[in-house]
Amino acid sequence: MSQELILAARNKAGDYFRQGYNCSESIFLAFRDLVAPELEAGLVKMFTGFGGGLGHSGCMCGALSSSEMIIGLFKGRTSNQEDREISYQAAREFHDLFNDRFGGTCCRSLNSHPFDTPEHLKNCIKITGNTGKLLMEYLIQNGLVAQATTKKGDA
Repeated sequence: MSQELILAARNKAGDYFRQGYNCSESIFLAFRDLVAPELEAGLVKMFTGFGGGLGHSGCMCGALSSSEMIIGLFKGRTSNQEDREISYQAAREFHDLFNDRFGGTCCRSLNSHPFDTPEHLKNCIKITGNTGKLLMEYLIQNGLVAQATTKKGDA
């Protein structure tokens, strides 16, 4: 596996979070930079509402939601004639990896601190960066991303 690309994913996701993007936006922007630069940067607005477990409702972690959308870029279907089970399997696999890694998938269980407090943000940056790392590992292990995708200086 390309440790350089994996670390770049972790660092970029964390850096976007530090800049004020939420967890979901940060995952999208990092993976857009690293594996899908053809996507319009303005698509980030589609990811905004996933922050805070769907608009601060505390449901499914926004970093997980965004990751599933990135996986969908590679495993999703474009026609109702295609088999959706391929995408469902990939989504379930990553969900289970995330759950095993973090001990849950629900924002409120992953981070019990009040939203936007320093403690909450500190915990979320760790989850966001480590989700970026986990997602890149998954994409590489499953042959969805070439290991040499990153440009020099991105890591």
